[in-house]
Amino acid sequence: MSALDDLHDLGVLDRQVSECRACPRLVAWREEVARVKRAAFADETYWGRPVPGFGPPDAPIAIVGLAPAAHGANRTGRMFTGDRSGDVLYAALHAVGLASQPTSTHIGDGLELYGVRITAPVRCAPPANKPTPQERDNCRPWLAKELSLLPVRVIVVLGAFGWQALLPVLSAAGWSVPTPRPRFGHGAQVTLAAPRQQDRPLHLLGCYHVSQQNTFTGKLTPAMVEAVLTRAKDLAGLGG
Repeated sequence: MSALDDLHDLGVLDRQVSECRACPRLVAWREEVARVKRAAFADETYWGRPVPGFGPPDAPIAIVGLAPAAHGANRTGRMFTGDRSGDVLYAALHAVGLASQPTSTHIGDGLELYGVRITAPVRCAPPANKPTPQERDNCRPWLAKELSLLPVRVIVVLGAFGWQALLPVLSAAGWSVPTPRPRFGHGAQVTLAAPRQQDRPLHLLGCYHVSQQNTFTGKLTPAMVEAVLTRAKDLAGLGG
């Protein structure tokens, strides 16, 4: 039996996530970044640990990214907080009524999410933003447990890495993932039939990742992110 099997509280899960040291390469990297720092943040104390999910425990929408940014969430301790990717994501969440403000700079800045929880398949900042398959798999139980504790009806997946990491989690939880597995794409929508204990299907929505590579080149615009989030709201019954 997994040590997580008897865990039924998101707050406890978040604390356990933040103490994980399962991947030596990621532990060494996140701690080195926190020690050396970026010049612009030289006076700040970096979080330098795994980053837990962020959002209310009754959220029907989950947003799944990739991993914390070295000088973003690895610095601030909150998903998509303190970097350019977060600037785009939280502005879009605010624009569609899922966040209390359009900016996310640090824990304690007053930001609240409405009906959304943001998480990732890898909780430590990886070198070059590229976790290994083994690191992804080591982290999988955290994501699986987190999603099992949420009344999730819609999952917005930011990027192909998150999509590919998520599908095995959902399949193991009993959701009917098609074979062959659905491919990621911006605007992709897949509806999974519910496990026996669930009474509603689960909707997966694909969205290009809010990375600078995508947003600076125009591959992903704010309007495109807002359109996916609006669709998520409607599917979750939060529209209007």
